[in-house]
Amino acid sequence: MVFRQVINKMVVHPKRLFLIDGLGALLSAFLLGVVLVKLESIFGIPAKALYILAFFPCIFALYDLYCYLRVKKNQRYFLTAIALMNLIYCFISIGVAFQHYQKITAFGWGYIIVEIIILIVLINIELKTVSKLTST
Repeated sequence: MVFRQVINKMVVHPKRLFLIDGLGALLSAFLLGVVLVKLESIFGIPAKALYILAFFPCIFALYDLYCYLRVKKNQRYFLTAIALMNLIYCFISIGVAFQHYQKITAFGWGYIIVEIIILIVLINIELKTVSKLTST
């Protein structure tokens, strides 16, 4: 029920998804590139891997900002693109985590899993919004 209400609001104001996605990307970049780096001993993810992971949300935030400010038409195309980029980022995160599985602590795995869950929810909202925009 709540999920449908969110989708219906996003169909009316799809640009909000770019704002939400962009703010989430900025938060992710900050957490990965600053907070988790300083707490490497607690999370167990090497700083180099964290910087690589933080790079992607920085790019996504720029993309989302551009879309929020400039995209007037074909929002379906741009929303689909960010949803796919987010999905690819999920696989990259999982790959990096497994590459360093011997070093990552339970807190590190927890962070990765929570981030992926949030992204899957966001991707789902983005794609459902795209499908509603297509059918209207």
